[in-house]
Amino acid sequence: MKITGKYWLLLVLTAFVWSCRNSKVEETQVADDQSSTTFYQTGAAEAMKVEAKNPEVQKAKIITLYEQPAPLTDRPEQILRRRGYTTSYNSKSKTPNWVAWHLTKAHTYGNNQRKNEVFFEDESIERNQRATDNDYYNSRYDRGHMCPAGDNKWDAQAMRESFLFTNICPQNHGLNKYEWNDLEIQCRDWAREYGAIDIVCGPIYKGTGDQKTIGRNKVWVPDAFFKVILCRQGKPKAIGFIYRNEGVKQTMDEALRTVDEIEALTGIDFFPALEDATETRIEAKADLTDW
Repeated sequence: MKITGKYWLLLVLTAFVWSCRNSKVEETQVADDQSSTTFYQTGAAEAMKVEAKNPEVQKAKIITLYEQPAPLTDRPEQILRRRGYTTSYNSKSKTPNWVAWHLTKAHTYGNNQRKNEVFFEDESIERNQRATDNDYYNSRYDRGHMCPAGDNKWDAQAMRESFLFTNICPQNHGLNKYEWNDLEIQCRDWAREYGAIDIVCGPIYKGTGDQKTIGRNKVWVPDAFFKVILCRQGKPKAIGFIYRNEGVKQTMDEALRTVDEIEALTGIDFFPALEDATETRIEAKADLTDW
């Protein structure tokens, strides 16, 4: 069929109209896409503003470490978080200020045994600020765990890290073998009974006269050790103990102290995450019959 000039003109006009229409559709889609993107960006920003102003939302996002004491300002402190515990390390004494952990019933069981482990230096501490195995050699003091190996059988890494020297203090062999070990066993029994407890322990130094030390790095020898325990199951309660760093028999009743007494002696504020009224009530009392 022969196409005349009129037909050519009609075809060109039709093609032009369709081209304009498609262009308009594409422009609309792009505009819609941009509008959607802007809407979602604005919505996310607004949601973040609402979240920031809502204390309940923020509170829900915070994992509270009830076992961790308040920050120290009167002595060197380096916080080190390990698999099974948190330690506040003192570069001057070459020992922890405190070691804290949340002990659950499940954590009192496991197949990871201490016989496979050795004590080792904590390389996160500067070389001239940390204890070594040689410091304890022929010192007549045990390498005393603060967070015990027996509380870390649940995990291989936790067990291994319990042997870091940032979790260790020079401890009298008799105390380490008997009374201190008995208290560690008692804490595991409480964790199984109540489901979980929070524990903080560490050294006590009298600070009078020349400080007794061991080894080339002059690791401080504690005069005593403290341990405070918090149970938050049911009606919260707390209890504390102080054992002299000596190889003499010390009963649990003799070692019994309130948390308030240990706070006054150590200068450490325990369990600050608790509601104030609860903290005041439970830290003023220590009664073994409650446990």
